[in-house]
Amino acid sequence: MNSAINSQTGKYDRIPVLDMGPYLAGEPGAREQLATQLRHVQENIGFYVVTNNGVDFSRLDAAYEALKKFFALPIDEKLKFSIDDTSLGYVPIRSTVYITSIINENTKKDLNETLTLARERPADHPAVKQRRRFHGPNRWPEIEGFRDAVVAYQETIAALGHNLLPLYALALDKPADFFDPYFNDPIMWSRNAYYPPVKPEDNQFGIAPHCDHSFLTMLPLAEEPGLQILDQDKNWMWPDPVENGVLVNTGEFLNRWTNGRFLPTPHRVVPPKHDRYSIATFFNPDSETSSEALNTCVSADNPAKFETTSMQAYVEHYIDTNYLRGAGGTQENVA
Repeated sequence: MNSAINSQTGKYDRIPVLDMGPYLAGEPGAREQLATQLRHVQENIGFYVVTNNGVDFSRLDAAYEALKKFFALPIDEKLKFSIDDTSLGYVPIRSTVYITSIINENTKKDLNETLTLARERPADHPAVKQRRRFHGPNRWPEIEGFRDAVVAYQETIAALGHNLLPLYALALDKPADFFDPYFNDPIMWSRNAYYPPVKPEDNQFGIAPHCDHSFLTMLPLAEEPGLQILDQDKNWMWPDPVENGVLVNTGEFLNRWTNGRFLPTPHRVVPPKHDRYSIATFFNPDSETSSEALNTCVSADNPAKFETTSMQAYVEHYIDTNYLRGAGGTQENVA
């Protein structure tokens, strides 16, 4: 881990960087050492960057190129893919307000466009046939190579998510394979976003301050700055640029599962100086997974803090209560 901790305060003054290379190479003791580092990060700041992470960045580049073509389409074409009852699809700029932020009273519509796509599943998958939210079916733009590029990236970023699971298990004093049964059919989707270089109003953001809903979120560091993370002293921090780095953060579901032990840190995106594209992947366990606090995270002196819910119920509640959509007449309800 890089020297992200200030020697005088003992707090993180930069986002820590964790090298996955020795672990993925199978070096003796590397997995346990990395899990120990991860535990400290998760209990104190909740964000880190992984390098030598196994992600095929040529697939990321291809996905970015595909998304740029989509966002360059006329608005009428993009609106054909407007978000629907599956919570997948397109949302135009100035269409969402994050209404329950714990650190900021957000009142202005966010300055980004998004296309939300689920992990691609077969058309005959039961959850796809049921049109279960966040599961599918995806609606793919008729842009040559678009679907193939996005699905290929989904595969490589999902592999990173699965490779992180043993580290989280060990960090929580569980066997390395503890989380495997909970990720047989993970709820995973990507928030593919375009942030244009526009001037904001007061208290307006590319995306307003918030915490993620997920087990964890994986975000390759964008070339154009914009993301800021709230540090331990409640100041906004910029991540350092790290070549081929993927930013990973704790979501609220993992926070509940760990009884508040692993932190879901607030973050935001300020409008960039130049076009900014990002692909945030929310990596979550199977839909019926319970958030009941892990037994290594509760004790007589530290009883369970949260009401138990399922992954599916929690993420539906999160989306339905946190985001107000409706700008431009595209959608007039809270969804």
